[in-house]
Amino acid sequence: MRVLLTTYPEKTIFQPMVTLAWALRTAGHEVRVATQPGFEDVVTGAGLTAVPVGRPGVGNWRRLTEAYPDLAEAERIGLPSPYDTAVPGADGVTRAEMADGYRETLELWHKQNNFPLVTGLVEFARAWRPDLVIWEPTTYAGAIAAKTCGAAHGRLLWSIDVFGAARERFLGFGPGLDPLAEWIAGYGRKYGFEFTEDLVTGQFTIDPVPEPIRLATSLPTLPVQYVPYGGAASVPDWLQRPADRPRIGLTLGTTATEHFGGYTVSVPDILAALSDVDAEVVATLPDAEAAKLPEVPANARIVPYVPLHALAPTCAAVINHAGPGTYLTTARYGVPQLAVPWEFDEPELARRATLHGSALTLTGAEVSGKAVRANVLRLLSEPSFTARARELAARMAATPSPNDVVQALEAAC
Repeated sequence: MRVLLTTYPEKTIFQPMVTLAWALRTAGHEVRVATQPGFEDVVTGAGLTAVPVGRPGVGNWRRLTEAYPDLAEAERIGLPSPYDTAVPGADGVTRAEMADGYRETLELWHKQNNFPLVTGLVEFARAWRPDLVIWEPTTYAGAIAAKTCGAAHGRLLWSIDVFGAARERFLGFGPGLDPLAEWIAGYGRKYGFEFTEDLVTGQFTIDPVPEPIRLATSLPTLPVQYVPYGGAASVPDWLQRPADRPRIGLTLGTTATEHFGGYTVSVPDILAALSDVDAEVVATLPDAEAAKLPEVPANARIVPYVPLHALAPTCAAVINHAGPGTYLTTARYGVPQLAVPWEFDEPELARRATLHGSALTLTGAEVSGKAVRANVLRLLSEPSFTARARELAARMAATPSPNDVVQALEAAC
């Protein structure tokens, strides 16, 4: 088969696609990754073939934070409408309110990410004639391109499916104003196809989130085992030797410092609170953030980066922001987690992990050095957290691998 993967240019959105792309390639299929010019090095650095299409640019969050920093910080808190209806707490919402939410996210997000891609992606798809298009769940340009050339197509999720769940709730209200469908239908009039709902949620959905944590929908779904990829990396010498005491990981992701105004928790306070715990604390901090530390406790090791798939298996617990890649990588190795979530789907992902019993969560004003210390000590001392984390890891390992999913994709085409 010829398989085309497509996404807008953000590492955290592209990287979850890599292992499936490798599986397709090693199964003998031709694979291309289409994205905007300027992102090719990230794609080729993953060992894949890049196709630059459309106009050069950066991901929408980067544009938003540069142009409207105050708005970006406000949008950072939890899920925006209409996707907040996919999680508890949205009782009583109306169809009109959801339509307004779709209209706003179209203007602030989806149009910004898709408009630079659509024309070039359609041109490439018509010329290359892929059999299958796999698209990141908000890169609707992928579905549009697939429709113009008659290819099968589906979404590859990078977290819980708030997009599909919210869409099902919206459609459950019945006919009415639908800004997202109307926008995509405009491309149908241009390229000669009728709007169908698969242009929003795909003909199928590939979901790497394990079943106890997954946000269920009625959409056709192919579960896939989460296999981490975080970019080119090497394992430092100290990580290749067994730790002489329990190890606690502290990693808060890159989005907070690269896109926004910084972390939403105090790293110095957390390190100070853990300074008397009989454990080694490994904190991954960019050099600029590490330079802000007033002091480094004796039991802490500060590093700018270490591959999480190498660090997590050596840890007794990991403190993180519940970013999907961080959460799923840690979960894969059966390690209990303390989540301090803030942005987009992180609070809901953390909530579901806590309900499962393999994690604890602190949110908002609950987060303090003292509270982090108390919760970490619970993770270290109460066996149930490790037992549940290992149970989840076993479930993830039993999920079809990317290689297995390739066989299902071959049958779909």
